[in-house]
Amino acid sequence: VDQSPVGRTPRANPVTYIKAFDGIRELFASLPEAQKRGLTAGHFSFNVPGGRCEVCQGDGTVTVEMQFLADVELICEECKGKRFKPQVLEIRYRGKNIHEVLNLTVKEALQFFAGAPKIADKLRVLDEVGLGYLRLGQSATTLSGGEAQRMKLAAHLQPAARAAVRGLGTPAGRRLIRTLYIFDEPTTGLHFDDVRKLLAAFRRLIEAGGSILIIEHNL
Repeated sequence: VDQSPVGRTPRANPVTYIKAFDGIRELFASLPEAQKRGLTAGHFSFNVPGGRCEVCQGDGTVTVEMQFLADVELICEECKGKRFKPQVLEIRYRGKNIHEVLNLTVKEALQFFAGAPKIADKLRVLDEVGLGYLRLGQSATTLSGGEAQRMKLAAHLQPAARAAVRGLGTPAGRRLIRTLYIFDEPTTGLHFDDVRKLLAAFRRLIEAGGSILIIEHNL
């Protein structure tokens, strides 16, 4: 589990990486107003044509190529950086449209989606590894190496959590999961409280039957 980037385009973000965005899009598509307008889950994605702004193709920005200087990124004039078409932004869940939901932090979203356990359970893992401050739609290209590493850890914790629920964390069940996780300097730059959260996440992987090898200066 290294610190390489988890996405190389502005459309990659925390909720797409841990696959929580699928549940969010399905929730918006299930709203009566969305169904009345014939909007599907695909219309609430900025990765495919349909509901996204086609001028910026869902990036929220457009790149202006400069002949002798570095390229410049400008906020899209069509959608004003909101990524979606106006008719999609008119659909609201608990007073917020899809753009406003993606601007929530993970901690804020946990409260917002308290009534949608399918979404909240996936977001909770991000909070548990100390990434509760990230915004759901924050571009993966803005994440540090340590944040990218913890995002990957969160993705691995999801099946570990499911294994524990199914009883695979029992001695008999541990034989079903044989995964070796290798972490290189995972606590670099972390606050003591975040280190505590990281250790708790490691214990969950072990309880689910995994083995962990850590190369670390922080004993």
